[in-house]
Amino acid sequence: MNHVLMATADSFHLASFPSPSRGVIQLGPVPLRAYAVFIIIGIVVAILWGNRRFVARGGRPGTITDVSVFAVPFGIVGGRLYHVITDNQLYFRPGRNPWRAFAIWEGGLGIWGAVALGAVGAWLGCRRYGIPLGSYADSIAPGLVLAQAIGRVGNYFNQELFGSPTTMPWGLDIFVRTPGGVAGGIGGNTGCEFPPDYVKAVPEVLCGTFQPTFLYELLWCLGVAALVVWADRKFQLGGGRAFALYVAGYTLGRGWIETLRSDPANHFLGLRINVVTSIVVFLAAVVFLVLRRTPREDPATLQKGEAGPSTAPADGKSTAEDAEFAADSAPTEFAEPASVSPGAVKTASSGAVKTVPPGAVKTDETSAATTDLAAPQGDEVVILSKTPSGRDTDKS
Repeated sequence: MNHVLMATADSFHLASFPSPSRGVIQLGPVPLRAYAVFIIIGIVVAILWGNRRFVARGGRPGTITDVSVFAVPFGIVGGRLYHVITDNQLYFRPGRNPWRAFAIWEGGLGIWGAVALGAVGAWLGCRRYGIPLGSYADSIAPGLVLAQAIGRVGNYFNQELFGSPTTMPWGLDIFVRTPGGVAGGIGGNTGCEFPPDYVKAVPEVLCGTFQPTFLYELLWCLGVAALVVWADRKFQLGGGRAFALYVAGYTLGRGWIETLRSDPANHFLGLRINVVTSIVVFLAAVVFLVLRRTPREDPATLQKGEAGPSTAPADGKSTAEDAEFAADSAPTEFAEPASVSPGAVKTASSGAVKTVPPGAVKTDETSAATTDLAAPQGDEVVILSKTPSGRDTDKS
């Protein structure tokens, strides 16, 4: 931005709103960075809301938190990687410090890198806790886009991601920031973006009034969150379709909002790289929504949640044979009589003790479907019950 408007406080646009004076508050030796604070708040809100939605779908409480332990770190790394790759000129051009690529506290997380690598972490967590990845994604979807809205408040405090100059009544006043807030102007062509630890200069100097594109995206994200909740309730979305609706809705807005921004960006085919990414991801999400016809999952498939590998079948459904085996193999306890005389046996049907004559090998009980075989073992006789399923159970 070649032209910078210098003005005093009495010449501010009455209809515009001001930006904060700083993005970092020093609490003794600890810097409290607004961007990091709002990112953390967004993550917490997304997990809490995702847990409630998962439980409402029939899942175990706390499972979303457990899986997010994997997803969140992966997402943060992925978001930073996407930002560094698509805005590499900020770190790897002549005169730049490549080590600042690790300075995540200064801002810079690309949502699609966060979603892509976060999905890898979520997949690992879902495998560990034995739940479908689609169920996790559908539960977390509206909370994730709400977290993005909360994170945009951090951009407001950092005085970043605004658009072109405007005279609209909702324009954002951007002030000159300097180290320590000392009096001063603008050195060189900064585009009215300053390091987040700089403070608004005193006396105040207006750098310009711009489109608050971060605010546009914040409001759009709130609308997408409401859309996903409504559609999920009305159509009982499953198999990742609620998440796909979030992706399609967000990219639809991000595409046009991105064209209003004035911050430096790399281009592809004449478009900002984030516009191209939004178009590609939007089309992929729409195709997924059209082709995917999976109904909402059976709540029984969400009741795993214990650490360790899942033993559920590939289709997530238990079989009749599994149920029969579980019933047959369940241990049965019987009261032990005070004393049992030699030659006496215990029966499971009545719990009574009866004597079996020497050499007897078989007794018929009340049902023809069950045959008891007696095998002498020292002073006791063990009766083995032959069940209709063909399995022997110890009734001693």
